Amino acid sequence: MYLQSHMLFRFIPLLAAALPLVAMFGALWIGIASETLPACFPPLDGSISISATGRKPPGSFLFRAVMLPHALLLAFLWYLTVLWLRSLDTDLRRSTTTAILVSGLVGSLALIVYVTFLGTKEPFYEFMRRVGIYFGYLGTALAQLFVALALARISKVLSDERLRKAARFLVAVCVVTVCLGILNSVLKAVLEDANASENRIEWIASLLMQVYFFVLFLAWRSTEMTALVRVRKPRVG
Repeated sequence: MYLQSHMLFRFIPLLAAALPLVAMFGALWIGIASETLPACFPPLDGSISISATGRKPPGSFLFRAVMLPHALLLAFLWYLTVLWLRSLDTDLRRSTTTAILVSGLVGSLALIVYVTFLGTKEPFYEFMRRVGIYFGYLGTALAQLFVALALARISKVLSDERLRKAARFLVAVCVVTVCLGILNSVLKAVLEDANASENRIEWIASLLMQVYFFVLFLAWRSTEMTALVRVRKPRVG
């Protein structure tokens, strides 16, 4: 018995792109409306960090409710992405798939740690929150890069122009994200107060990561990605 799912699985990257936007900007709007946050647009003015939107209620309720399922969704997304890449290239190296899965899992687990300890003030909890932030960004960024590089190679082998354009865009997003991280380190070293610039970079890098998932969704759709479930029906009697 076979069951094909054309829509549900194909839209997972789109959902992964949308959920953080709902969490960040939804919590920001709630915070501004409830006057727990200043009226601002952080990607431009850098007045508050992403963490600030999810630190105080009532906005924190939405932030946690969305970001925790998002972390689990990411782990599933990387697994499906590996299956998708293997379907496009049966000779895909095991080291590549392992790198994607390990990096993605580290990013997902770190995101769970980050959201869990967000808003706590004890030194140990603050340390765990920062570990969650850094490894969450690093793990997800590496998984995105490994997928982009693998897709770039596969698109050349298949001579598929749509996949090639998608891969180029994904690689470009990863490069810009890395450059933003380097820029952030430089600014923190040379500026006396780098909070505003760090906040801007954090927001912009996060938005780019969501754009990445949207383009991945388009790549899945261009290959008409479907999921197949196969079972053996038990004999009656």
